[in-house]
Amino acid sequence: MAGNIPLNELGEFLRKRRSELSPRTVGLPETGGPRRVAGLRREEVAQLASISTDYYTRLEQGRMQASAPVLDILARVLHLDDDQRDYLFQLAGRTTARPRRRGRQTVQPQLQRVLDDLTATPALVQGRRGDILAWNALAAALVTDFSRIPEKHRNYPRILFVDPAMRTLYTDWTTSARTAVAQLRMEAAKYPDDPRLIALVGELSLRDKQFAQWWGEHQVAARTIGTKTLDHPVVGELVL
Repeated sequence: MAGNIPLNELGEFLRKRRSELSPRTVGLPETGGPRRVAGLRREEVAQLASISTDYYTRLEQGRMQASAPVLDILARVLHLDDDQRDYLFQLAGRTTARPRRRGRQTVQPQLQRVLDDLTATPALVQGRRGDILAWNALAAALVTDFSRIPEKHRNYPRILFVDPAMRTLYTDWTTSARTAVAQLRMEAAKYPDDPRLIALVGELSLRDKQFAQWWGEHQVAARTIGTKTLDHPVVGELVL
């Protein structure tokens, strides 16, 4: 039985950290109804980490070991600092080497000047995960004022699903949204360990049933060229 003590402590540590977080902390909508447990529910942590609720429940109950990749994802979902993350790995008997971080994507000033010079064409630049990296004034007027969105939430698929205005702006929102999900699936194949992508998929899966359904269909698509029809509240129909 002594060999189970670290796993029991791991489960207790996960429960304590889960109880300290609110849905708002991790970007989930507040339902307003009473919650039977303090903090996040088990199923919410599991979905944010893209693992099954049964798998996460077994971890909290001290009934199984977790792999290093799962521990790393849970550390990010539960907002652990470096010391807490090291402690989590020690309890699980795993190495505490920090994962290699990909550099933050930015655009060079020259490219931003090119965007700004396009006074008759809306234009924006997307990076990994569909992050909005740069845009010009017409793009902001056409879609939304990206500068008013916190940088960590400035993501095209997220905006499509979270901002209600997008469902009326895009005349065929369903097709646009399904395409965005399929492109995100393609991105996940390239960067399966990307913690921000994992967190994004977990958040949108909890917030939107359609996203969860389409993500589960495993459809993929590459970014190429195409046409979108918008119903802009000021200028009316636009075909781009």
